[in-house]
Amino acid sequence: MYNSHRGMVPNAPNTRLNELLDSIRAEFDNQVGRAGEYEVQITNQMNEMDMVRQKLYQLEQQHAVMKQKYEEDVARLRAELDARGGPVHSSHVAGAPPHTGPAQAPPPAIGHGPSNLFGGIMTGQGGQGGPGLAPPPQELPPQPHPMVGAPPGLPQAGPQPQQPPFPGYPAPSANGYTQPPPPTSSPGPGKGPRPVRGPPGPATPQQAPYPDPRASPQIARPTPPPPPPQPPIGNVGNTLADLDIDRLPPSQKREGTDWFAVFNPRIPRVLDVDLVHTLSHESVVCCVRFSHDGKYVATGCNRSAQIFDVTTGKLVSHLQDDSVDKDGDLYIRSVCFSPDGRYLATGAEDRQIRVWDIQNRTIKHTFTGHEQDIYSLDFARNGRLIASGSGDRTVRLWDLDAGHQLMVLSIEDGVTTVAISPDARYVAAGSLDKSVRVWDATSGYLVERLEGAEGHKDSVYSVAFAPNGRDLVSGSLDKTIKMWELTPPRGMLPGTGPKGGKCVRTFEGHKDFVLSVALTPDGAWVLSGSKDRGVQFWDPRTGNTQLMLQGHKNSVISVAPSPMGNLFATGSGDMRARIWRYVSVPTPRSQFFPPSLV
Repeated sequence: MYNSHRGMVPNAPNTRLNELLDSIRAEFDNQVGRAGEYEVQITNQMNEMDMVRQKLYQLEQQHAVMKQKYEEDVARLRAELDARGGPVHSSHVAGAPPHTGPAQAPPPAIGHGPSNLFGGIMTGQGGQGGPGLAPPPQELPPQPHPMVGAPPGLPQAGPQPQQPPFPGYPAPSANGYTQPPPPTSSPGPGKGPRPVRGPPGPATPQQAPYPDPRASPQIARPTPPPPPPQPPIGNVGNTLADLDIDRLPPSQKREGTDWFAVFNPRIPRVLDVDLVHTLSHESVVCCVRFSHDGKYVATGCNRSAQIFDVTTGKLVSHLQDDSVDKDGDLYIRSVCFSPDGRYLATGAEDRQIRVWDIQNRTIKHTFTGHEQDIYSLDFARNGRLIASGSGDRTVRLWDLDAGHQLMVLSIEDGVTTVAISPDARYVAAGSLDKSVRVWDATSGYLVERLEGAEGHKDSVYSVAFAPNGRDLVSGSLDKTIKMWELTPPRGMLPGTGPKGGKCVRTFEGHKDFVLSVALTPDGAWVLSGSKDRGVQFWDPRTGNTQLMLQGHKNSVISVAPSPMGNLFATGSGDMRARIWRYVSVPTPRSQFFPPSLV
C-alpha cells in the first residue's frame, strides 16, 4: 500500500547512531579536557619539585657556610686559648705531659686556606720531609721525648740507634710495637686555619718513626715496668704486628737484610714475598704507580716525578717543570700512566695537573682549575679520561684529547682519593667526611654513597675498584679497610637520590691509619699500606690477612700492584720506594694445623 506520508517519517536508526556519536564525541572532549588538566597539574608539581630541590640546595649551601663559620670561630678561639696558656684541649693525646712551652698554632688543615692533607697524619717540617710528611729517620734530632726517655738532666744509658716513638704515645712493648690512641674525628676543610681532628697528638716540629719491630728501644727508664705477658702464637687475629718474630717458626716468617715478613699462623701460608729493588730518593716518596705493561714504575716526590725500569731498577726518566719557582717545596702527590704508556699525569701542591710526554720529556697539557692541592689522579682505560681529586672539595674530569675540563663534581669536604672503574663508566672518590661516593662518569649523577652504620668512622684516604668493576675497597684513618658491593644496576634518574652499596667485608689488623689500598689484577688479594709502616695482604673472601711486611722506616704512603701480576711497589716517608715480588707457594699439610690450634 502506498503511504502518502512516507517522506515525512524520520530514519530512526540513523538518528540513534548520530546521538551515540555525539555522546562519544562529548565524552572524548571531556577526557581530553581532563588530560589537559592532569598535564597542567603534573607540570605544576614538577615546577614545585624543582623549587623544593632548589630550596634544598640553597639550605645546604647556607648550612655549609654556617658550618664553615662555626669551625673558623672554634679554630680562632682555640688558638687564642693556646696563646694565653689555657688548658690542653681534646686534640692532645691523653697521657702526654702538660704543655709548658710557647703557644702552638693550630695544625694546618685541608681546605680553603692553608692546605695540607698529610699534616694530620705525619706532622713534619716541609724543608725535610715535605708538608705534613715526616722527615727520614736519619734527619731526626737525638733528644728523647720526656715520656719515654730519662728524666731531664740525666744521661741516656747505652747507644741510641733508634728514635723515640710518637710524642704522647705510650712506650713500645717488647716486640717494638705500640698502640697509638685513636683519632678523635675527621679533619675538614675551611676558609681559614682550622684544627685538624685526627693527628697523633699535638703538633710537633718533627715526627719519629715507629721503632724497629725486632728490637727494643735502648732508652733508660728509672723503674722499668715488667714486660706484659706475650700471647700464644696465633692468638693475635689479623694484628700480625703483635707477633714476636723471634718466637715464630721459620715457615711463618721471611727475613731480609733490612726487612721482614710474618705470615698469619692461623691460616695456611700460600704466599711468599721478596725484595726486588730499593729506589732511593732525595725526599719523601708520596706515590708509586706501574705502567700498564708492567715495565716501568713511576714515583712522585718533591718537585719531580721519576720513572724506573722495573727489571733493572735503573732511573730512566726524571720529569721536572723547570718553569716553577725554585723556592720552597712542591710535592707530587699522585702519578698515573696513560694506558698506552706514552704519557704520565702528575698532580701537585701547586693545584696543577701536568700531562708529560714521557719520550720527549715535555708537558703535553697543563690542566688548571683546582683551588687546592691535588691529592689523587686516575687514568681511564680508554686513555682519554683523567679524574682528579683535591682539597677544594671537588672531583674533576678532564678530556686528554681535547685538552679541557669536562665536569666538576662537588661534595661537602676535601677529596683525598679518586678511582675510575675498569669500564670507565664510574668514578669513585673518598673524602674527609668519612664517605665514599660513586658518580656516573657520563652524566655526573651521584649513584652511590657508601657511609652510615657500616661505613668508616674517620676520613677515607684511599679507594680502588676491583677488577670485576662491581666491588670497591676503601682505606681509612679509622685503621680499617672495607670492601663494598655496589648496587646493580647503578643507573638512575635525576632526583631519585644515590643508592647505598653494601659493606661485605671489614679488614681489621693495622695498628694505625690506613693510607693506601689496592687489589691485585686477578682480584685475589687486597693490599694495604699504613702509618704503622706495614704492608698487609688480605684475602677478600674471608677477611683474613695472609702476611704483614715490614720494609720501611716510616709510614707506607702508597702501595701499587703491577698490572702484570706478581710485583708490587711501595712508597714511604723514609725517602725510598721499593719493588717487591710475591708468589704462590705449595701449602704443606702441617700448615693446615698450626701448633697453637692442635
